[in-house]
Amino acid sequence: MHVNLSVFILAAGLGERLRPITNHIPKPLLPVLGKPMLESVLEKVSALPVAAIGVNLHYKKELIGQWIRQSAFSAKVTLFPEDPVLGTGGALKNAEGFLQDSAFLVHNADILSDIDLEKLVAFHKESGNLATLAVHACPQFNNLVIDENGYLTEIGAMCSLCRTPGSQLVAFTGIAVYAPAFLKVLPEGASSIVHAWTEAISSGQRIGTYDVSGCYWTDIGTPASYAKAVITELRNNGETVYVHPSVDSCRNVEIDGYTVIEKGSMLSKGLSLRNCIVLPETRIETKESESNEPACFLTLFWGKGPGDTPLKPRSENGGWSFENYILGPDFTIALNESDLFALTEDNAVLIGTGGSDRQYFRVKKNGLSTVRMQCAKDDPDFQRHIVYTHFFLKNSIPVPEIIEADSDNKTALFEDVGDLSLYSWLQCPREQHQIEALYKRVLDIAVLIHTTATDHRAECSLLQDRIFDYDHLRWETHYFIERFVEGLRDIKINKSSELDEELHKLALKVVSFHKTIIHRDFQSQNIMIAQGGIPRLLDYQGARIGPPAYDVASVLWDPYFHLEQKTREGLLQYYIHRMGEVARWFNEQAFRESLLPCRLQRHMQALGAYGFLSSVKGKKHFLKYIPEGLRLLRENLFESNNEYPVLEELVEKF
Repeated sequence: MHVNLSVFILAAGLGERLRPITNHIPKPLLPVLGKPMLESVLEKVSALPVAAIGVNLHYKKELIGQWIRQSAFSAKVTLFPEDPVLGTGGALKNAEGFLQDSAFLVHNADILSDIDLEKLVAFHKESGNLATLAVHACPQFNNLVIDENGYLTEIGAMCSLCRTPGSQLVAFTGIAVYAPAFLKVLPEGASSIVHAWTEAISSGQRIGTYDVSGCYWTDIGTPASYAKAVITELRNNGETVYVHPSVDSCRNVEIDGYTVIEKGSMLSKGLSLRNCIVLPETRIETKESESNEPACFLTLFWGKGPGDTPLKPRSENGGWSFENYILGPDFTIALNESDLFALTEDNAVLIGTGGSDRQYFRVKKNGLSTVRMQCAKDDPDFQRHIVYTHFFLKNSIPVPEIIEADSDNKTALFEDVGDLSLYSWLQCPREQHQIEALYKRVLDIAVLIHTTATDHRAECSLLQDRIFDYDHLRWETHYFIERFVEGLRDIKINKSSELDEELHKLALKVVSFHKTIIHRDFQSQNIMIAQGGIPRLLDYQGARIGPPAYDVASVLWDPYFHLEQKTREGLLQYYIHRMGEVARWFNEQAFRESLLPCRLQRHMQALGAYGFLSSVKGKKHFLKYIPEGLRLLRENLFESNNEYPVLEELVEKF
């Protein structure tokens, strides 16, 4: 695409439907996981071959202008302040001199989407339209009538009563491309761009549309739509918790669900947050009052629940518990669960962000929160999940209790252990002693699996016969080659026979080590942290009989979270000491010798999984763990003293 395009971003609105949020933050600067809306839009349009970008300003224009001048986009952006505000049409007329030389794309500042703007622009330029509106099927906002050729004919949802055959109702996305001639349709002064569309149609000019139905799209028009957009972005990133790097006060706050804490927030000990968004510069303090009841020093702006029932936070355990809230500098806004999540017909909420094809839903059962697991009809792991659960619980391994299971339909109902994984818990800055204490609890579980459960493995024939053998080890390294090296990185292997021999030697070495029951995916995203800091295990249906060092490598050399070397060595010594206390067969030297081969094996498996999940399953958020996975693999190879030279040469290509 040639550079023959300008961009104009509409950022002057008052954001009245977002009050009281916009009393403090103009809508274009409202953050979504630390990134202002305007920054996301500027990044998106800057990916096009754009000659110039204009932004109009009115409400809190000083704040927006200051942000732009301090941003990486300052040299590209021309500001168009308005006083009074000119409306969506008047804003373009005011910038006529800036826009008149080329086609121009107009993008609302409150829109997040994955719409392909390059395709939209190309379609417009080939169409000969005066304007091309990006539209989609969105019943909540459908109010444009288009004919069978996609041309706009009428505006207003009520027009659906008199539509001609072949016409349909669609919604405008807030993104459009215009020919310079459109500027001549606009009157001087304040006006609406919608009125200009009508005028253009009346004069016989074509307002076309480009259907983007199926693309991700949201506007941040209300507190509820903002909250849902934030939660969606968390899920798209494979996260349940986001804490801005400037925040260091959440280490003593109970967090669960989908929780976001934005820049400059201050939270005091005793708070509990679940499904909450804490806006920038929000300060929440708790303090004992004269009546020994906790007081929350935050001016409260209560929302309404179903049937206009006031929703308020609960006072628990000497602190305040907020669930389903937006918290601001001097207000709170209570939300309903439907504001945050897409609910199923039985009001269940889809949870989980991992790589599994199984689906998990949070549902109410006899008034209690439970988790429903739904597996595919041909899922070979369903029965193992049920059998292993009973076996692990019998041997004091902390996994969720089974409430009921339906083998025919491959569904099961489990105890709800919350949404906070060890990985998410670590998103809050923690004191070193807190990290070490929690990891020791996790390693205590590993010790139980490797000793107590292993001693009783004869009670579970389904597990006892499931060996982490040579064939499975070779499958893992083949997975690394196929899905990561050749699949994701598109690297051709020149010394395939030599590499195969090295991986053969590695598998023979790993399979020779002492074997116990192992979880086999004992990493931070599969370890849930229940209330009170109690670890619970998930995703254990892949357990096998294999070397315990594989589990230790998985959790202490975890690509999801980098442990400092000193901390890791202390935790490793803790595991060794605990194993020495309870297992007569355990030998520290033999165990330490097994660690490096197991680390090599584990990190190749993890990189293979990241390649498969990102490129085949489309879960792109797994890409962000690859740099640490590669760093760990290089570290392993360095410590191997050239035992695997072909593998080392291959990894150096990444």
